[in-house]
Amino acid sequence: MQQKDYWDSVSNNKEFTTPFQREAFARYVSQDALVVDVGCGYGRTLQELKEAGFRRLMGFDFSAAMIKRGLRQYPGLDLRVMGSPRLELEDGSADAVILFAVLTCICRNEEQQALIAEISRVLRPGGILYVNDFLLNDDARNTERYERFAPLLGVYGAFELPEGAIVRHHDPAWIAELLGGFGRQKYGTLTFTTMNGHKSNGFFFIGKKPQC
Repeated sequence: MQQKDYWDSVSNNKEFTTPFQREAFARYVSQDALVVDVGCGYGRTLQELKEAGFRRLMGFDFSAAMIKRGLRQYPGLDLRVMGSPRLELEDGSADAVILFAVLTCICRNEEQQALIAEISRVLRPGGILYVNDFLLNDDARNTERYERFAPLLGVYGAFELPEGAIVRHHDPAWIAELLGGFGRQKYGTLTFTTMNGHKSNGFFFIGKKPQC
């Protein structure tokens, strides 16, 4: 099953549970900033920001079914289908970009790097990048599937769920390399509950695009 097909198929019954560190985010981003959520799903995080007083919000997702659900559930949000890897935004037009549990859906290093480069393009100098995602776990259940799928998927930490989606848990060293072009403002490790009810290591990162 292709990733897009999977997310379209579960768009009406999956509830995202990973917590957004809103108070930390608000220390770096003003309520009148243009905040863009890349991989917004059905708009849960943007709705939370709207309820907290943020006024300029925009979301993109490659799953048209997720966007359809979001527009139905949160009709006041600006949610758009992301039809290509290039965001429909001008260079340097966003004050902040949110990347919330999106890297986990991208198996290949090169595709993650391309996404981060595109985010850097649309962020203004001094703009903020917020990332939440999953880290490697060391329990037997996870290490077994990391080892089983590594030869098939080409990276340790990626695996296929029983329902067909491919997800990835990340080595902290890779995250540091991937996000190294942003000045780190805050980084924290967390324990998340996954969509399937399991516990997983995770992190959140707040970085600033260099001024030049």
